[in-house]
Amino acid sequence: MPTAPARTVVIDTDPGIDDAVAILLALKSAEFDVRGITTVAGNIGIATTTRNAGRILALENRADVPVVSGAAGPLSRKGFDTTEIHGNDGLGGVAFPEPLAPVAGNDAPAWLAKLLDELPTGSLDILALGPLTNIARLVQDHPASAKRIGRVIAMGGAVHEPGNIGPRAEFNIAADPEAAEIVFAAGLNFTLIPLDVTRKVRATRDYTAALQATSVPAAKASGELIDAYFQSTTGGESRPLHDPCVMLFALDKKLFGCEPLKIAVDTGTTRDAGALTIDDEKGAAISVAMKVDGEGALKLQFERLVG
Repeated sequence: MPTAPARTVVIDTDPGIDDAVAILLALKSAEFDVRGITTVAGNIGIATTTRNAGRILALENRADVPVVSGAAGPLSRKGFDTTEIHGNDGLGGVAFPEPLAPVAGNDAPAWLAKLLDELPTGSLDILALGPLTNIARLVQDHPASAKRIGRVIAMGGAVHEPGNIGPRAEFNIAADPEAAEIVFAAGLNFTLIPLDVTRKVRATRDYTAALQATSVPAAKASGELIDAYFQSTTGGESRPLHDPCVMLFALDKKLFGCEPLKIAVDTGTTRDAGALTIDDEKGAAISVAMKVDGEGALKLQFERLVG
C-alpha cells in the first residue's frame, strides 16, 4: 500500500544501467503516477536512450506511458560517450523486449510544457536522471510552463566528493554544465542528489543475487543490470546506485538529509567543467542532499522492486 498519495511524475533520463533500475523502481512504486518518459543524450546517443526507455517500459507492459525524445546533445558543447560502462546498447547487454509503442514525439521540452499547462500548478514533479538539457530548454523556451513544476529531483554533481568524469566533475553535470547553471538559477523547487550521497547507497553481489532469485521481472532485470555494472567497472565489493537515489528520495525523503546551499557550476573548458562549488556570492540557492541512510535506501528499493 502506498504510504503517501501518488505523485504525478515525468522521468527525464538517458538510460543507462542505473537509469534503468531507477525507472523500474518508479514503475513498481504505487506512490508514482508516471505520465511519461522524456529522453536526453547522455550515457549514449539519443536514438539508443529513447529506444531503451521504450524497452524498459515494455518489460513492465506499460505501453500507456509515452516516450518523448529530447535533446540530442548539450546546449553548447560536445557530449560524452560512456559505451565502455553501459555497453553498446546502453543496458549492459541485459535482455529487454522491444518497445510496445512508437515514440510519442521528438520535442521533450514542448511536450513537458503542454503537460504542465494541462495539470494544476505544482502537481507535476520531474525526476531527472541525466544531463539537465531538456529542463534547461523548458526553462528557456517555456518559462511560464516551467514555473508550474511541483519540484525537480535530479541526480548529479559532487560537492565534497571527487568527481567520476574529472577530478571534481560528475558525469550528468559535466555533460552539460550550461544547462545545469540555467536550471539551478531558475528558482524551481529543486533538490540535487550528488555523488556525496549516491556513493553511500551501494549494492553488493549478495544484493543482486537476492534480486535475481525472485520471480519478479523488474527485480530480476535490476539484479542483472547491477551485475553488468560490476563487470564493466573494476575494484571494490559493491557498486553505487546513483540514479535510483532520485526515486528513493521521492519515496521517502526522511532517508536523506538535505542542506540549502548556494552552488556555482564551472562552465569552463578544463577537466573541471561541470564541477560544483559552494559560493555564497555567485551560487544559485538549491537544496542538496548530503546525508543518506544507505541501508534503509537499499531495503526500500528491494521491497519496491520485489513488490
